[in-house]
Amino acid sequence: MFDTDRFNTLKTHAIRMNTPAFHLKRLIREPRRLTDFSLNIPGFFYDFSRQRLDAAVTQTLNALAGDTGARKMFASMAAGKKVNPTENRAALHTAARGFLDAGLKPENPQILNDIQTVAQDIRTFSQGVHTGRITGTRNQKFTDAVIVGIGGSYLGCEFVYKALKSTQHPAPSTQHLTLHFLSNVDIDSFGQILSRIDPDTCLWIIVSKSFTTTETMANLAQVQTFLHRHQLRPEDHLVTITAQGSPGDDPSNPVLASFYMFDFIGGRYSVSSAVGGVPLSLAFGYDTFERFLSGCARMDRHALEAPVQENIPFTAALISIWNIQVMKYTAQAIIPYSSALSKLAPHVQQVYMESLGKGVDIHGTPLPGPAGSIVFGEPGTNAQHSFFQLAHQGPAFPVEFIGVLTPGYTGDQTKSKGVSNHQELWANLIAQTQALAEGRDHEDPARSFSGNRPSSLVVIPDLTPESVGLLLSFYEARTVFEGFMLNINPFDQFGVELGKILASDIRTQMAEKNAGTPSGGAPPDPVTAFYLKALFNGRID
Repeated sequence: MFDTDRFNTLKTHAIRMNTPAFHLKRLIREPRRLTDFSLNIPGFFYDFSRQRLDAAVTQTLNALAGDTGARKMFASMAAGKKVNPTENRAALHTAARGFLDAGLKPENPQILNDIQTVAQDIRTFSQGVHTGRITGTRNQKFTDAVIVGIGGSYLGCEFVYKALKSTQHPAPSTQHLTLHFLSNVDIDSFGQILSRIDPDTCLWIIVSKSFTTTETMANLAQVQTFLHRHQLRPEDHLVTITAQGSPGDDPSNPVLASFYMFDFIGGRYSVSSAVGGVPLSLAFGYDTFERFLSGCARMDRHALEAPVQENIPFTAALISIWNIQVMKYTAQAIIPYSSALSKLAPHVQQVYMESLGKGVDIHGTPLPGPAGSIVFGEPGTNAQHSFFQLAHQGPAFPVEFIGVLTPGYTGDQTKSKGVSNHQELWANLIAQTQALAEGRDHEDPARSFSGNRPSSLVVIPDLTPESVGLLLSFYEARTVFEGFMLNINPFDQFGVELGKILASDIRTQMAEKNAGTPSGGAPPDPVTAFYLKALFNGRID
């Protein structure tokens, strides 16, 4: 891609777009700007009219994307082909919602049968908990569940849970569970959760495909000690979500229930599998989870079938490539103007940065530049009072805004300065996209704004499960398309391994000191030795 005539044409376009005649304050005043630079499907509107591009740029991007075969790769992925070459695996997160849409079914029917079996198990278990058929050691109905897992084992689930809390309310006769998330191995995180739960009415859901993840296993040991101290049986309070045959699926260590993960669904793409299905069904009911899956499937189908010029996640991926590879932006922000979507940015951080944070292509050849960029974010209007000073007057970076037309809260809204809170939120959202694009000239340089700072705006109608599913699947498909176009593998994550290996060596040294045994390995380097001494002495000398 990087050494083609079309990519060179893009670089020529960039020179043109960097001239004053193509400043965004001029582009956005073109009569058909919004019509020509936005895409819409039922329940999802994508406005890229404030991106620094024109028709010539988009035409070249579309042609370049056609050369990469990314859409064929996406179809191969949905069919169950092994598109993860370094691990020799398929990547079938779309199949986890494919049983709701015949057009998304993988070629191997056994995969779909296995997914449907797990889905039915989730439905049966969650209904049993809600009705009180399944209870804890002291026969009390469960009120809370703690999800114990890290990375993809919780990030997507936490995003969806917080997004739906404001709109999904159980019937008065139904006991839905409050979810808590224990990801960090920090003992203070464990202590904070203990202060919020009743031991007798709490489920502990351990999420780990291999059941060897160090942080998760350390927290599991804490949970087991906690249950023992309160004279609660693990087989009454522990649930595992893991690979079939892993240590978490061992009949000699019985648990209340075990649900299977599959090697063809990676952690950061797993929220629509049992990883999200079990907790979200306990929190809202399985029917709500299935509605979320149907929203995911709707965007999956659109990504799979829509032509290039009408394909929303494909277009977003092309714009990201334009911004990073050609315009040389090194970061991008995700700013949802909805507190319910406060965990969207952390989830997309992992999906995007773990998928595209690569230095080589699928053949092991070093890339000529960065594949991905830094992703960060915070809900508006909080972000405006945090890092938007830099967004407007510091180094530029693209911003993706998300707006929700109807809030989750349906109670009375008073008016301040003549508008409701939700209208005030939208006033700020619209103003920020305008200010970034147009800027402002001022005789005082400190009050001048250069403008010409790109942004997009995603609009969803509400915070229903279908809308949240559309949003999640949009970011998944966008990331995958970008990876395929860059000819990298968006499904492995070897970059996380070195730190784990080094931590294992340091852990061994700590364990030997705890046991009072002499170290049998090489002595630590002076810096490591300094911090080990500080940790064990509780002070820095």
